[in-house]
Amino acid sequence: MDMDIAITLGAILVLLAISAFFSGSETALTAASRPRMHNLAQSGNRRAYLVDELWLEKEHLIGAILLGNNLVNILASALATSVLIALFGEAGVVYATLGMTLMVLIFAEVLPKTYALQNADRAALNVAPILSVIVTILKPISVAIQVIVRSALSFFGIEVRHTLTSEAIEEQLRGAIDLHQGEGEGEEEKHEREMLRSILDLGDVWVEEIMVHRKEMVSIDIDQPPARIVEEVLSSPYTRLPLWRDDPDNIVGVLHAKALLRAVQAADNKLDGLDIVAIANAAWFIPETTDLLSQLQAFRSRHEHFAIVVDEYGEVLGIVTLEDILEEIVGDISDEHDIEMEGVQMERAGSFIVEGKVTLRDLNRRFEWRLPDEEASTIAGLVLHEARRIPEIGQVFTFHGLNFEILGRKRNQVTSIRITQPPEAGVPEAGVPEAGVQKTEAPEAEPSRAPARPDGTA
Repeated sequence: MDMDIAITLGAILVLLAISAFFSGSETALTAASRPRMHNLAQSGNRRAYLVDELWLEKEHLIGAILLGNNLVNILASALATSVLIALFGEAGVVYATLGMTLMVLIFAEVLPKTYALQNADRAALNVAPILSVIVTILKPISVAIQVIVRSALSFFGIEVRHTLTSEAIEEQLRGAIDLHQGEGEGEEEKHEREMLRSILDLGDVWVEEIMVHRKEMVSIDIDQPPARIVEEVLSSPYTRLPLWRDDPDNIVGVLHAKALLRAVQAADNKLDGLDIVAIANAAWFIPETTDLLSQLQAFRSRHEHFAIVVDEYGEVLGIVTLEDILEEIVGDISDEHDIEMEGVQMERAGSFIVEGKVTLRDLNRRFEWRLPDEEASTIAGLVLHEARRIPEIGQVFTFHGLNFEILGRKRNQVTSIRITQPPEAGVPEAGVPEAGVQKTEAPEAEPSRAPARPDGTA
């Protein structure tokens, strides 16, 4: 009898060890870094390849683990109950329940899962070969269980999806980007995170949000004498310039500085005979509602760097270049001929003087703010949208955890704003704005019924 009890106790310990293996394996494979496993598999690591294969059959993996774990736990409990009933009679059922609950909880659940969570990658690589065999053996039973589960869920109108939607995949990427940041990170890591976010945002940003507005466009009247045109091209910091005739909205071509210089050289510096129209390239017009991802692909396919942005009526709104889109990803690209137009000046007190035309995307990327850009694209447009009025100089509004003081205004357009973050308040999540509270005694302007435009004008 004593020998039988000893064998049974030994069997219980073995079953608990097997249960610990299943529990730890589940946690390890769930917590392991999928990108790291993929990289190891690509470099030839056989165990990492098995981990990837198990992930691809996640339903069968979970089914095999749960089946094995429940099987050994129930068997261990049954053996313990039989032993304790033999020793203590009917009270053995109570002792078996309490004892096995503690044993399974501590040694078959908490302990292995804690270890696996702390050493997820290593544990996943170690258990993958064994689990691969177990999953293969138990696959028929797992498939039968999945059929029963799906049938039960479909009865309640629940659909089981095996693949993530594109939106869910993008949300995962954004979450991964936000999670991989630490207190000791440097500017390089911060900049890399900003670039990754910007790449994911390309499909949600229109060209009108990043274009050079028509008020800031440098264009040339093609009816001028060739000598004058050459002079204007040489004095401009840009290599591609729109050409217009009769009306600045009537763009007839785009002149490349290098093509012009070649023509000047071929004409032996005799400028009067230059045919500017023949030198220029045809203008490429694109609608304002083109997203940056589509425009980037169009630039690549057409081998173009320059496009004219027009509205639905064909009116010229501005220009967009390949460099503008690249700057949305990597930040400002400046060379020795660029004109500095950042529009943001930091004050000693920690506040910022910002020109109204500065885009919300640039501010969010630079300072990691979360100002919403759904209703407006510039900081002036956001102030007009939140204030629901044309503000006066000196007025201060508070929303999204920041104070906005109006410093400059030209007609109905806000030209300069001082942005200050209250020391007692952080920047809340986007989409949960505070009320637009006026903090100064400046007189209120009459509410404007005209909606605010993205460029900050009414």
